[in-house]
Amino acid sequence: MLRLEQVHKSFGDLHVLRGVDLQVDRGGVVCVIGPSGSGKSTLLRCINLLEPPDGGHIFLEGNEITAHTRKDVDFVRRRVGMVFQQFNLFPHMTAGRNVSIAQRMVLGRSQEEADAKSRALLERVGLHDKLFEYPERLSGGQQQRVAIARALAMDPHVMLFDEVTSALDPELIKEVLDVMRELATEGMTMIVVTHEIGFARDVANDVVFMDEGVIVEEGPVRRVIDAPREERTKRFLGLVLEH
Repeated sequence: MLRLEQVHKSFGDLHVLRGVDLQVDRGGVVCVIGPSGSGKSTLLRCINLLEPPDGGHIFLEGNEITAHTRKDVDFVRRRVGMVFQQFNLFPHMTAGRNVSIAQRMVLGRSQEEADAKSRALLERVGLHDKLFEYPERLSGGQQQRVAIARALAMDPHVMLFDEVTSALDPELIKEVLDVMRELATEGMTMIVVTHEIGFARDVANDVVFMDEGVIVEEGPVRRVIDAPREERTKRFLGLVLEH
């Protein structure tokens, strides 16, 4: 589904990604863990072309997208959904309108089609009764579920999640992770940047540990989390699991 070869990204003198190689199979769930500043979020932003890579190659469904042409961007926007740490909902639009607007603007669906899809998706994420509510009337967990529904409305082939629970109160985290667990069960290809090690252990097929812009260790979830080989991975997990 997705392959990265020697991907580099810099911001000025800061070399954030230093030759990242990664492969994600169709229907696979890959959790990316690592300390703050290790390049995890930048990796996702390069995959969906919010940030054009400075070097290397990215292939999505066999098509190279690294040239960052208008054609590449359109191809990616129709196949890759992304949910951010901040919900980024339009405050002047209801939950239903937040989910429907891109369907009409990008996919060309009719108002009737978009509204029907929005209702179905909000029901899917447990918010069938919030169709006409504005974001300010929703909890953080509810807003994040609306953001997930909005991404799913584009019928993506791959979903990217960038620390989507880190801005939530602890009691709201479970409702968002439950939606993500359901997506994984249904076979959605997912790359999840997260500090939720328990979620990674339950849902991921593979775990990637990043530090200082490189992949230090990757492999099946049980091996990387329960029996890491690299000393840097052991130190990080020791601190996280102890916390």
